[in-house]
Order: sequence, then structure tokens, then C-alpha cells
Amino acid sequence: MLSKYESRVMKAVCSLCDGTDGCLVSTAEILSVLPDAKKFNAEGVDRAISDLHDDGYFDLITSSRAGEKMYVITLKDSGLHFGREKRQRAKDVAYKICLGFIGALATFVFGLILKAVSGG
Repeated sequence: MLSKYESRVMKAVCSLCDGTDGCLVSTAEILSVLPDAKKFNAEGVDRAISDLHDDGYFDLITSSRAGEKMYVITLKDSGLHFGREKRQRAKDVAYKICLGFIGALATFVFGLILKAVSGG
């Protein structure tokens, strides 16, 4: 399970890869795509990139261009399906909440029926 920080970095990487299975990005480019740049810093993004690589979301090669650290990222299957898995988890949570609500409603109705039958 990814942390919120890692999830946002992974979302930024996926957007920079723009539907392809790989891209060449810098930490500054990743930071520019992240929604709330105040919460993110270069060291944190570098650590998250390393952790995502260790978790098997993509292959990673570190390079340098004009003195700037660059990442050559090739998305693996789990990286390519990152967005779909996130949407599926949200659907699963919504389904469980609805199922719980239906169960509570059925219990309430059943209780009313029992109360009416027993004459109480």
C-alpha cells in the first residue's frame, strides 16, 4: 500500500509519461506537476521515486543532464495500471459502505416487523 506522498508522486510520474510506458524526467519536472508544491521537496520526491522503484512500479535508471539529476523511468504492469487500481479501490469502498447501509436498513425494518408482530 502506497503512502499518500508516494501515491501523489506516482500520479505525477504517470501524467509525465503521458500514456506511454516510459519517460525521461527530472525531480523539478515532477515537483512542477504535483498539486501542492509546499508539501513536497526534492529529497522527498527522490526518496519516493526510489521506494516506488523498490516496490516494482517501474524500472529506474539515474542519469545526469547539464548537471541535473534525471530519471529514465520505464513503467511496469503495476505502474501502468496504477490509476485503474486506485479507481477500483474507491469503487470497492463505496460498495462496502452501501452494503453496510442496506444491512442496517434491513435490520431496522426486521426489528419493526418483529415489534409489530409481538404486539409491543
